[in-house]
Amino acid sequence: MYKILKKKYLANNIWLMDIEAPRVAKSSEPGQFVIVKTDEKGERIPLTVCDYDREKGTVTIVFQTVGASTEVMAKYEEGDSFMDFVGPLGCASELIEMPLEELKKEKILFVCGGVGTAPVYPQVKWMKEHGVDVDVIIGARTKDIIILEDEMRKVAANLYIATDDGSYEFKGNGCDKINDLISQGKEYTRVVAIGPMIMMKFVAKLTKELNIPTIVSMNPIMVDGTGMCGACRLQVGDEIKFACVDGPEFDGHLVDFDQAMMRQRMYKTEEGKAMLKLQEGDTHHGGCGNC
Repeated sequence: MYKILKKKYLANNIWLMDIEAPRVAKSSEPGQFVIVKTDEKGERIPLTVCDYDREKGTVTIVFQTVGASTEVMAKYEEGDSFMDFVGPLGCASELIEMPLEELKKEKILFVCGGVGTAPVYPQVKWMKEHGVDVDVIIGARTKDIIILEDEMRKVAANLYIATDDGSYEFKGNGCDKINDLISQGKEYTRVVAIGPMIMMKFVAKLTKELNIPTIVSMNPIMVDGTGMCGACRLQVGDEIKFACVDGPEFDGHLVDFDQAMMRQRMYKTEEGKAMLKLQEGDTHHGGCGNC
């Protein structure tokens, strides 16, 4: 059992929890995720690691209540426990694998939206701890749904807020803010975009025009989280990948976002699953090759 040591409401039905999970905390790296299960009959929920403390043996998760399982999670209180807390899963961010001296030469911009701010935070924190200065854009529809602003300000070299309605700082979306920074003379050698699929699609489209290499995290499409179900099948360039075992991070300029979003909609129905299986043949499934 994995005890909830801290529970905090952030905004817009988004919750933060610190979970007692020493073995997971010991091995976690920025970019990875865990699978949470509330009880024996509960759904397996993939969630990106928001933070970890190896000394305290805790892992921080952030989730939004979007269905029955996350509604149940939100009712858990400090002192309650999850039945399963499996991880770390997936691959760590490719940036932390780079030689540190090379990484320090990069000019990196992180762009996050919605709950995507949570998986961006550990990466930016890691950069700060290793002497790498990075800029961050947090985008949101309005000021009231921005999360982790204070935490991000402590680790980002520069934090920019963009709100669609102009209720806080810059008026516009993440792409608008990128263009604004470029117009001010800012130069970036790499962009990392994490958030809703449509947001990542348009950030990648813009950065391709600007010739800035871009990493996106495809965690929004994961279901099983272990490569067994095939839900997170992706077309990345001329290759078929699965977000949970090959990612969740990929080259944003190679990801077929339109196909991924179409699959996400179709995978929610039995008829859609059957059609995808027929269309995709042997590449339909993930790691097991058979469901």
